[in-house]
Amino acid sequence: MKEQSDDKLKSSRNDEEKVVDYHSNNVKKVRLNSTLAALLDDPILADVPKNPTLSDVDTLISLELGSAMRISVLKLDGAAIDVAIMNSATLKDLKLTIKKKVNDMEQSKMGHRHISWKHVWENFCLAHHNEKLLDEGSALQDFGIRNNSQVHFVPYVASKNCRRHSRRRKHRFFHGLNKRA
Repeated sequence: MKEQSDDKLKSSRNDEEKVVDYHSNNVKKVRLNSTLAALLDDPILADVPKNPTLSDVDTLISLELGSAMRISVLKLDGAAIDVAIMNSATLKDLKLTIKKKVNDMEQSKMGHRHISWKHVWENFCLAHHNEKLLDEGSALQDFGIRNNSQVHFVPYVASKNCRRHSRRRKHRFFHGLNKRA
C-alpha cells in the first residue's frame, strides 16, 4: 500500500514538473517573440523583414561588413525597392531576391496575391545604364553593378525558338503585307 502511494506521489510530481516545464517553455517563447517584435520595430532595424529567415539576416550582416551590396530596383510604376544581395551574386540571384521582396511586400499590403513571375520575366528584363541584363549566369559585377547601383525593368520579349530575349516586333502583320506588295 505504501508503495502505491509512493508511486502515485512520484507520478503526480512528474506530472507537475511536466506542466511547469510546459508553461516555462511557453513563457520563454512569448518573451522571445515579444523581444523580437520590439527589436524589429526599432527604426535602426527597419530594413529587416518582419519574418526574417536566416539567409536574410546573414545577407544584412554581410552588407554591414561590406561583402554584400544594396541595389535599388526601379519598378515600372516609378516606385523603387531596395534589395540586399551578396557581392558574388548572379543575375539569377538578383531576380530571385526581387521576387521574394515584391511577394513579401504584396503579401503584407494586400494579403494573398499571386504574381506570375514567369510572365514578368518573359515580357520584361532588367537593365543597368541602358544595358539589358540577359545572361542569368553572369555575376552582377560583370555588368558593372556595385553597391548602391540602380537597375530598372524594361519591356522585352523572349523569342520562342531560341528562348533568348529579342527585340519586340510591333505590327508584325503589316510588315508581312509590305513584303508581298
